[in-house]
Amino acid sequence: MTMKRRILSIVGARPNFMKVAPIARALGAYADHLEHAICHTGQHYDYAMSQAFFEDLDLPAPAFYLGVGSGSHAEQTARIMLAFEPVCREWGPDLVIVVGDVNSTVACTLTAVKLGIETAHVEAGLRSFDRTMPEEINRIATDAICHWHFCTEHSGVENLRREGVPSERVFFVGNTMIDSLLAAMPRIEQCPIVEELGLERGGYAVVTLHRPSNVDDRHQLTMLLDVLTELAEQMPVVFPIHPRTRHMIEHYRLQPHAERARKLHLLEPQRYVHFMALVRSAALVLTDSGGIQEETTVLGVPCITLRTTTERPVTLECGTNVLVPPERERISAAIERVLQNPRQDRCIPPLWDGHAAERIARIIAEQILGVSP
Repeated sequence: MTMKRRILSIVGARPNFMKVAPIARALGAYADHLEHAICHTGQHYDYAMSQAFFEDLDLPAPAFYLGVGSGSHAEQTARIMLAFEPVCREWGPDLVIVVGDVNSTVACTLTAVKLGIETAHVEAGLRSFDRTMPEEINRIATDAICHWHFCTEHSGVENLRREGVPSERVFFVGNTMIDSLLAAMPRIEQCPIVEELGLERGGYAVVTLHRPSNVDDRHQLTMLLDVLTELAEQMPVVFPIHPRTRHMIEHYRLQPHAERARKLHLLEPQRYVHFMALVRSAALVLTDSGGIQEETTVLGVPCITLRTTTERPVTLECGTNVLVPPERERISAAIERVLQNPRQDRCIPPLWDGHAAERIARIIAEQILGVSP
């Protein structure tokens, strides 16, 4: 009996789960020839940001859990590499799949490639061209050494071409995060969280903030809380607080600042279906996240991204996303424009059709590993 080829997918932080879940399902079509397992590094380690996502996305339980937890970038990356190396040696994958741009992505890529294991990067080639972002360093380093590159948008293909990656190792496949969104849409539509919070559909804003440039500086974080307080005078504002942001609010003793607005709803991190139900029915979203720019584009919800750069330019070109430098006057002006003109021209980016994972699975099985369904 021929031994099955082994594939190991890496998840570590919340966005990784949405990207890997459809791939896990799609690889099931090749189960006679391929054995697929998931390694959870534990980079995000609390229940709301980890286990609940496995449940909401029907993601198989991880075969390996590294439990690395938080720490500085160097500490976290080093701990992941130390814990992941024995997994690679003992389980012996033929291919490692990494996704996104978190520390788990670059750490597992470095480890696998140095062990001679072929590695594929899903969401390859995205660039903000801002090297002050830790995620940008992770993206560049991962793409420089991995073997196979799966791109979500044409900008990724072009960036990799400029960086000298051979075209036969680059595949434009679409966006597996959108696969997860479309697959979960029936449950998202039925989710009652909007009514449970006493909100009116289309009559509130959703906010996410977690980037160091926005939350690690006291003055910047205070300004952003002021903007949210002002917005909460016009409409309810739902703010699921990332652990990093909550820590900084407590560190700077800004709890009274954050809690003074009656219509500012400070929530714990939400599980996937609940959060996307909130986003789907929002009047607008303010974020510094990457993935939410993509999800709002498909949902047609106006998105104000509080950054000076984005690695997802397709969301600006044909989506509902606008890039706004995180300055008080500019944010307030952008909010006013969106509320006055809520309907925006948009299109769905190419191949964001819910079938990206199927294309990835077919390429991996038939072209990279040489097996048939």
